[in-house]
Amino acid sequence: MARLSDRIFGLAMICVALAYIASALQIQVSFLADPIGSKAFPIGVASIAIICCVVMILRPDEEPGWPAMWTVVSIFISIGLLVVYAYALKPLGFLIPTAIVAGALSYQINPKPVLAALTGLGLSVGLFVLFKFILDLGLVAFPKGWF
Repeated sequence: MARLSDRIFGLAMICVALAYIASALQIQVSFLADPIGSKAFPIGVASIAIICCVVMILRPDEEPGWPAMWTVVSIFISIGLLVVYAYALKPLGFLIPTAIVAGALSYQINPKPVLAALTGLGLSVGLFVLFKFILDLGLVAFPKGWF
């Protein structure tokens, strides 16, 4: 039973890589394609992943120390926050959802409310300036009807 988790993960990832290859083989190639084709890169990536997984199955590491249940719950909370964030960007603009989610994620890392709120605000404004004015992306700061 020892070293089972790496072997299970390796087998699961081989299945994912094979599905990735199968989907890459479905790519329609136009007549203006390069000589290698658009299928070569994803198939190459999946092939390297399969090799790594076979090595993981044949030479697994020692069993890891799994995190406490609260850590797993915290990860699922973070995933939920990021999903809500993705849906909130369009109706609420960039600044408000980014400040809230960045603050909440910061609070999970270091549970100090004031510092988490300042981190959320700072990241929100800083990333907005970076994306909007330096990278010239078409971000909307606030909901459309506000201004």
